Amino acid sequence: MIPDLRFDAQDILATLQPWVLCESPTHDAAAVNRMMSVAARDLALLGATVETIPGRMGLSDCVRARFPHRDRDRPGILVLGHLDTVHPVGTLGSLPWRIEGDRAYGPGILDMKGGNVIALAAIRALAAAGIETPLPVTVLFTGDEEVGSPSTRDLIEAEAARHAVVLVPEPGQPDNGVVTGRYAIARFDLEALGRPSHAGASPHEGRSAIRAMARKILAIDGLSDADCTVSTGIVSGGQWVNCVPTVCRGQALSMAKRQADLDRGVERMLALSGEEDGVRFTVTRGVTRPVWEPDAGCMALYEQARALSEALGQPLPHRSAGGGSDGNFTGANGIPTLDGLGPLGQGYHTLEEHVLIETLPQRARLFAALLANLGAAGRA
Repeated sequence: MIPDLRFDAQDILATLQPWVLCESPTHDAAAVNRMMSVAARDLALLGATVETIPGRMGLSDCVRARFPHRDRDRPGILVLGHLDTVHPVGTLGSLPWRIEGDRAYGPGILDMKGGNVIALAAIRALAAAGIETPLPVTVLFTGDEEVGSPSTRDLIEAEAARHAVVLVPEPGQPDNGVVTGRYAIARFDLEALGRPSHAGASPHEGRSAIRAMARKILAIDGLSDADCTVSTGIVSGGQWVNCVPTVCRGQALSMAKRQADLDRGVERMLALSGEEDGVRFTVTRGVTRPVWEPDAGCMALYEQARALSEALGQPLPHRSAGGGSDGNFTGANGIPTLDGLGPLGQGYHTLEEHVLIETLPQRARLFAALLANLGAAGRA
């Protein structure tokens, strides 16, 4: 069944604008919690029972919303999204909310506030039309996805285990595609500890942690190959320019299509630890996302989505994608998961982040069709 629903791009943008204007970088828990409050209010207006789950590790709270349903205890649909972004507070100064032609700009608009809003638009339209979804619907919004979900992985996996399927409205693929698998990802903390001395009077007596880190960064870059990439993304060191720096820290990221390749990359990274020329270098493994490879349940879910999309006049190719999402956890745990259901656009994680406006109603229509059809065959 394809519901006869109408979605207006301007209506979706009107809801999306306050979400984008509420800046929510991951490490600013208070800012993300303000965004959680905006989302919680919109969910409550839709009739959901909304609860706040306290955060931990210094990160934000989460919001879980359950919608009324006559089969509330039946395993249903989990809509899984995150409200944190990579953009610090103040980014609106250089990336303001604006409409230019067929594009809408703003921090986090594509990754992934736009996708979260189109999911809510689909729920709203179905309710307004009096269409009950075959399966109960729960929405879970988290606030640490951009740093690997260290404080919410257990919550995500526990909530997903109580559901039949997971829908993730992360950005869609450029050819109107969706995501049916994601690469494995590992993060690493790097630390170089050198020897202090006065940088002007006795530089030869010191051992620079920054210089050692720079050499290690080149070694880390050299580890990348076609099957496993490694890159250093954060470096900080030193305190006084007239002191040989004794501490330098950084963070690196490794990504691979297959778990075995990631495991090999992890071994090579950890092997960089050791002491050389008076500087101790340590690599510590951080948070990890497991590889998500599509199984039969995932592909059956995709095939249903593809049929619905084609009935709506849009092709729906699929692929495994680089870059992690919380779908890594649910898909790897064998729960049928469909990712990349959000709008299309470009430039996420940059000051050119935007959505293509016409894809907001298009993707909302597909999302509504999924909610209206998943589980219909088994309903009494």
